[in-house]
Amino acid sequence: MIKLLYAVLLCSPVWAFAQTVTWKADRERSVVRFSVNHLVISKVDGVFKNFEGDMTSKGPDFSDATVSFTVDVFSINTGDAPRDNHLKSNDFFNAEKHPAMTFKSSSLTKVTNGKYLLTGDLTIRDVTKQVKFNVAYGGTTKDATGKQRATFKVNTYLNRFDYHLKWDKLTEAGGMVVDKMVNIELKLEFVQQ
Repeated sequence: MIKLLYAVLLCSPVWAFAQTVTWKADRERSVVRFSVNHLVISKVDGVFKNFEGDMTSKGPDFSDATVSFTVDVFSINTGDAPRDNHLKSNDFFNAEKHPAMTFKSSSLTKVTNGKYLLTGDLTIRDVTKQVKFNVAYGGTTKDATGKQRATFKVNTYLNRFDYHLKWDKLTEAGGMVVDKMVNIELKLEFVQQ
C-alpha cells in the first residue's frame, strides 16, 4: 500500500499539490490612473488614491490567478477640486449613491511570455459589464523583509457612456468637452501575504 501511494505521488503533477498564495496590492507603491481627452486638444489625468486589490494564485507564472479590486470613488483626484466634485456628482460617478467601483476577474489568459489578458466584471455606478485588460507582468522579487513582491502594468479603454457617466457638452467647434473614451492604467505592486 505504501509503495502504491508513493508511486501515485511521483506520477502526480506538482501543481496538484501547490498551495494557494494570497497577494495584496501595496497602495504606497501602486497607482490607479486614468486619462481622457479634454476640449479635443488636451488631456486630463487623474488618479484614485484609495483602493484595495487582492489576488490569489497557485502557479508561479500567475496563469491561474484570480483578482478582485475595489476603488473608492471619493478618492478621485485630478488636481482641480471643482472638477473632482463635478466628477463625484450625478453627472458622472454619483459617488453618494455609488461610492465604490469593483472588479472581479473570471479568467487570466497567458498571451505570450509575461503578457496576459485579464477578463472580468467591472461595476461602475449601477452598471456591470465584462471588460478585458491587457496585463504585463514585471517580475517577482523578495523585499528587505523577505516578502515576495510582484509587479504588473494593466491597461484598457472604457466607454464612459456604457456606465452612465453621460455628462456631455460640445465645444464651439462641435467636439466633445470630455471625450467618451477613457484610458485606464494601473501600475500595481502586490505583496505576498
